[in-house]
Amino acid sequence: MTIETEIKLSLSARAANALTTHPMLNGIEPRKQLLVTTYYDTPDNRLRRERIVVRFRQVDEDYLLAVKTSGALSGGLAQRGEWEVSRRAGQFDFSHVSDQRIRGLVESARDELQAVFTTQFRRNAWMLEPIAGTRVELALDRGWIDACGQREPIREIELELHTGKVTALFDIARKLQETVPLHPEVSSKSERAYRLLLGAPTAAVKASLVPISAGMSTIEAFRLIALSCVSHLQSNEKGVCDNDQPEFVHQARVAVRRLRSAIRLWEPILPEEFVARFESRWQDFAGSLGDARNWDVFFSETLPTLRQFFPTGAEIDSLTRHAQRRCRSCRRAVKATLKSTEYSRLLLDFTAAVLALPESDAGKLEKFVPRCLNKRAKRVNERAELAVTGDVAARHRLRVAFKQLRYALEFFTTLLTGPTLPNYHHSATALQELLGTLNDLAVATQLVAEALPGKKGQAIEAWLLARGESLLPELATVLGDFQHQEVPWK
Repeated sequence: MTIETEIKLSLSARAANALTTHPMLNGIEPRKQLLVTTYYDTPDNRLRRERIVVRFRQVDEDYLLAVKTSGALSGGLAQRGEWEVSRRAGQFDFSHVSDQRIRGLVESARDELQAVFTTQFRRNAWMLEPIAGTRVELALDRGWIDACGQREPIREIELELHTGKVTALFDIARKLQETVPLHPEVSSKSERAYRLLLGAPTAAVKASLVPISAGMSTIEAFRLIALSCVSHLQSNEKGVCDNDQPEFVHQARVAVRRLRSAIRLWEPILPEEFVARFESRWQDFAGSLGDARNWDVFFSETLPTLRQFFPTGAEIDSLTRHAQRRCRSCRRAVKATLKSTEYSRLLLDFTAAVLALPESDAGKLEKFVPRCLNKRAKRVNERAELAVTGDVAARHRLRVAFKQLRYALEFFTTLLTGPTLPNYHHSATALQELLGTLNDLAVATQLVAEALPGKKGQAIEAWLLARGESLLPELATVLGDFQHQEVPWK
């Protein structure tokens, strides 16, 4: 078995033409090939569910049978297990697969395998040797995915590491990016083909469980969590750019919030330069997502409630028109941000920096976790009383502290066990929902003031403020219940 380590980068047709004359490629004769690949699966797509790819690729007169595992893409980087061997076309002999679990799965499916889609593209490949001991293949692929009579273009770069360190891939990618607009790709060719084949609408992607273990180092755990947040963000890029469903923006915003929370959580042991370099860049990016999300919530959730209590009057009509305009303008701004060169560079820069983080002397994760959770639980308790008796700003500070605790709990879910966990989770969920409602009311008050300045929106603002005040007794009760829960960590 070989471990395939590569970065995938998408680019425009114009950028693809410009790439072939890039100074980095001067004097290197490309290897040119026409690659026709047929992918196989069972009628019920069993291999897709197992995240396994089986394919035959025709290269000139030869056929290569490959079995690959699917690796998560983060910042364009993917690492996969791959077994490839020459076979006659259609000869599904998997004796070369050394992993017994993978081999058993593909052999059990052998009699049901059928062609499900094909790719056909021309590849120009250059072998780069930027420094001694490092060899990276730069492949420019241009062609098509064909699935069930439907087509989707292929236009991407693959930087595959042959020898050397993975940082070399990012060094080359960023150097290319200086003159050629490139974006880290979130989906493999086979993943895009399955979407085309199944005809399923793009769905918003939620955060996935991060498989950390107590024996990991603290930096190793941070790498996994930070890259999972980047993957979560990128999994929602297409949805944000291609349609106006609010959930895509919501999940992208959650991904960035989780990422920034992870940086704060590990900040004491992260290099100062790393935190200083990326915290402000992610904060700026989060700002555009926050504006779009606030107006989405106001338009889809708050405004219908306001119409029930203010059924007549020009104010609501004016408020609706303003909210529609702001939703559209914020969505355009988010799409422009996701398509910007700065965002593409941020993804590459951050992923490279995370992978290059040195080990710290903070020790094992099992000691780091309770210390962090205790610190965040203490901060929630410190802000709790003032949140009930104080103003909107005090409740916002509590919500921020609680969000950081909740995200930390989610990061460390695989380490938390015991009988207290279900009750703690139930109580925390109730508190999160109530704090979210209070925050939505506070943000709505600000948005009404923007849309209806002066006295125009006073009645609506007063109703929103009163609604928030009416929930404070419930906040005291829910908060008290949460504070009395036994923590599920030691």
